[in-house]
Amino acid sequence: MYKILLHPKVVKFLDKLSQNLRIHIKKKLSNLMENPFHYLEHYAGEDYYKLRIGDYRALIDIDFKKKLIIVRVLDHRKKIYKR
Repeated sequence: MYKILLHPKVVKFLDKLSQNLRIHIKKKLSNLMENPFHYLEHYAGEDYYKLRIGDYRALIDIDFKKKLIIVRVLDHRKKIYKR
């Protein structure tokens, strides 16, 4: 079972969202704990994976040795690909 870590910027972004949206995103992230590769897609050209959460996207780094899922970036889909 994997453990999920959120980057401080992701936590700050989540705090700005409505409670319903925050709960939806956290539920989707918790689905990753047992079988992350069922939900993740490889992000083209990078060492990250992406997770679709409605109109939002999360860019995720995985530490296979420590079984950690690190959510590096979370933003609206219009903005995330411009980074």
